[in-house]
Amino acid sequence: MSDQSSMNGYIKSICDIMRRDNTKGAMEYIPELTWMMFLRILDEKEEDEHLQSEAVGEIFEPSLKYPYRWRDWGSPEGKKRKELQEGHMDDFLNFVNDDLIPHLKSFEEKTNATKRQKIISQIFRNLTHTRLGSEKNLLDVLDKVDHLTSENIDDTHQFPLSQIYEGLLLKMGEKNNDGGQFFTPREVIRAMIRAVKPDVKHNGEYATFYDPGCGTGGFLAENYTYLTTPEISDLKLNASDYNHLKHDGFWGLDNSFTAFPIALANLVLHGIDQPHIGLKNTLSGRETYMDLFEGAPYKFDYIFTNPPFGGKEGDDSKANFAFKTGNTQILFIQHIIDHLAEDGTCAMVIDEGVLFRTNENAFLQTKRKLLDECNLWCILSLPQNVFVNAGAGVKTNLLFFTKGETTEKVWYYDMSDFKVLKKNPLTINKFDDFLMRLHSDKEEDKISEKSWYVDIDTIKKKDYDIKAVNPNIKEKEIPKPDELIKIIEESQVKINESLQKLKELT
Repeated sequence: MSDQSSMNGYIKSICDIMRRDNTKGAMEYIPELTWMMFLRILDEKEEDEHLQSEAVGEIFEPSLKYPYRWRDWGSPEGKKRKELQEGHMDDFLNFVNDDLIPHLKSFEEKTNATKRQKIISQIFRNLTHTRLGSEKNLLDVLDKVDHLTSENIDDTHQFPLSQIYEGLLLKMGEKNNDGGQFFTPREVIRAMIRAVKPDVKHNGEYATFYDPGCGTGGFLAENYTYLTTPEISDLKLNASDYNHLKHDGFWGLDNSFTAFPIALANLVLHGIDQPHIGLKNTLSGRETYMDLFEGAPYKFDYIFTNPPFGGKEGDDSKANFAFKTGNTQILFIQHIIDHLAEDGTCAMVIDEGVLFRTNENAFLQTKRKLLDECNLWCILSLPQNVFVNAGAGVKTNLLFFTKGETTEKVWYYDMSDFKVLKKNPLTINKFDDFLMRLHSDKEEDKISEKSWYVDIDTIKKKDYDIKAVNPNIKEKEIPKPDELIKIIEESQVKINESLQKLKELT
């Protein structure tokens, strides 16, 4: 499977089987595919780890043993699967529901469980049974999933999970639904990371990465991939660096029961052995499950995030912030400023309305605090409809800021003229000019038809309206009312003439 479209087609064929069993919609497909894909790739991952340990004379202790490994029950050639299929009707289905799933959940209660086993139990914490009630349909899906290995996925995705989410959420039209909070296009995430250029160390200490609304873990997973891919990051990591990234580097919170296990599976399969994800409402502080987030630092060196669009928060959330509002993104900005370490950097997606709105005190005061306590060094205006699954008409920007310095001027870059279409997607190379100018040491590179500076005095005069308004684009002249009337009348004459000709032909 060499590209995203072929992966989408393959995943759609799996969903078609699920649909036969009344499993409908991406929000039902994704949890089912997640646990299957996780066990499929985990088995492959642990087999590789076993061979590596064997090669150096070490003993490897797998997380799962017979008959719970994918190769035993999920693979068409599996010993346990063949045994069950030769038995009574529904023996296989009963094994999955009454033996496999309870076993995977039971690690949470075992005092001698490994860290990976504890994470496995959390991935399955809300799963009681497979959504597929037909044994035949379940076996058909497993056969399809068995074909998905890390070897037949293109180089831009270490594992197919992120491709599955992109295909389901973007292509299957989950608009104005829960999907909006999960999905940030990978190209946008990668551009944000390449703009910041994070390092494994920050101010001489190992760096921490945090996403306060982590969804399926895309920002954390992509940061790990960036840091561990020297061809992209130019970093040369040693064993200690890898150990930190795998066990202590990545932290996230989310309040979605659906997203929580997906994030854990996604991060483990990307190589993060111990993802510190908490099930919690970041703004209200209401906790559901925080064992994996235990020991989190209060402040983080890097924050990458995309807070939910259009959220309305209640009094329990407002009470935790100095500038009270129901707007989710404004409260997230306050949370981020508070939890960003000195010299720490944040890259975040923001609804454009937050940038220009000045008629509510919380908006004005939050932006003032941002500019007073942080250096807002870049605002990138994204094209319309980058976040198509968040609902039509959402115009977004990327904010980049570093805590500890006051903002003196903001560098803007405008990509809003790019038309995002099915046949013209927003790929990472579309950010090349932005990244070149951003990282250039030459001041003349900073100014172009698409990029410019705005100083802090100008921003203050506009009551902290920081929307990107490209000074190089001339405003279109709007015709006067009498001119508009004349244009309409002339058009109507042409329409009437065309209608008359059509009537003459009939």
